[in-house]
Amino acid sequence: MSAGSTAPAAVGTATATQAPAETLPPAGRAALRAGVVGNWIDNIHMFLPLTALAPAMLVLAGPAAAASTGALIVIAMLFGRPVGGIVFGRIADRLGRTRTTRIAIGGTAACALAIAAIPTHEVLGAGTIALILALRFLCGIFVAGEYSAAIPLAMEWSAPRRRGLVSGLILSMAPWAQATIAFSVAGLLVLLGPDAYAAWGWRLLFVLGALLSLGMLVYYRRQVTDAPVFHRRARAAAAAPAAPRAGVRDVLLGRWAPAFWQVFVLMTGLWLLTYSTVLLLTARLASDTGLPATGVPVVMGIASVAQAVVMAVAGHLSTRTGRRRLFVLWGLAAALAGPLVWWGAVTSTSLAAAAVCAAVLQVITVSAYGPVSAYLSERFPTEVRSTGYGMGYSLSLVLPALYPFYLPAVEAVLGRHGSVMALVGLGGALVVLGAALGPRLAPRQIAADIDAVAAGMVPGAGGDGR
Repeated sequence: MSAGSTAPAAVGTATATQAPAETLPPAGRAALRAGVVGNWIDNIHMFLPLTALAPAMLVLAGPAAAASTGALIVIAMLFGRPVGGIVFGRIADRLGRTRTTRIAIGGTAACALAIAAIPTHEVLGAGTIALILALRFLCGIFVAGEYSAAIPLAMEWSAPRRRGLVSGLILSMAPWAQATIAFSVAGLLVLLGPDAYAAWGWRLLFVLGALLSLGMLVYYRRQVTDAPVFHRRARAAAAAPAAPRAGVRDVLLGRWAPAFWQVFVLMTGLWLLTYSTVLLLTARLASDTGLPATGVPVVMGIASVAQAVVMAVAGHLSTRTGRRRLFVLWGLAAALAGPLVWWGAVTSTSLAAAAVCAAVLQVITVSAYGPVSAYLSERFPTEVRSTGYGMGYSLSLVLPALYPFYLPAVEAVLGRHGSVMALVGLGGALVVLGAALGPRLAPRQIAADIDAVAAGMVPGAGGDGR
């Protein structure tokens, strides 16, 4: 697969290296800060239902709530994300990253406030669950809109040699958000008691999430603007109004299809690792290890901190090793060692042992996300960067997200633990395969303008970027 096939030759005219981070204008520095903090807030909205609603589900949804209701709430948001990635990705490529981000942030805040005010089953009956699912689906659309616009914006402002570092810092906010929610839930359970938390305490966390989003909305309105590379592309499009605009079809089946499907394989592997080592691990620690109610949030919080630190390091390390090499090595570690460490975590008999195993597991698996923001942004040029990013990041989660439906069939063959261990191994193997199908993106290749990297037109890179 040729990296040069991912963008038209016209992009090659944009080869000027961006300024170092120290010389970025205030809007550029603001965009980098907003990308990091904004992704932390986005992921707080992601993890809220997984951890915050679980202790309150019986009071909120009543006895009609099945054991799988929590998983369905998470999946509802995950299924909204492909829609948001496609819709808001196209909007961001046409109207601008900052304008799109502001729209998406407002929608996310509104969804969180609506969930905080939702009546219990005593008022709506089964309608409570249906309303939560609908709101989580909408929230997924808006959250995808945020990262499809705000993260490419941060990458476009980043100096070439710092894209990996900024990528690692941005994506490390996911485990930091997970840790924030885990420790917040554990603290509120201790402070309020289980009964008060289930009655009203959980609502505080959704209100807080909405307030954080509104604060970020104000920041974007006052401080952040689109990067020069986007304005350059907008001027080129205005100069040739008759030229057809690239769209979703071009990403799926046209000029950028090779890049998209290669990214799709890589990200499918990473999503399988995410569900196995975050969602499924959280559920199995609660049901299989005998840990106390506050023990599971503590274990997952410790694991998230370890994951966050290493994820940031992995992003920067990819600039020194090359993107493909880092993904291949991390995927091999996940495929070979991940299943054994997962088994150690869910069979642990003490909180300390479970925390150590969970931390090691997340370090050798999902910490590979570190370079993803830089990698996806470097695979697509400015005219379709948000579309390619949003679709590559979001569409790839659909098959892995269906695990509640196919995991029971796998369990019937491989057993309760063996089935998840197989998913971990498969996830690692897909990361290796997806990375191997892509360009090297070696250190000398990524030290260039982001559009030159996307076009595979870096001087001395060997033509196709391999």
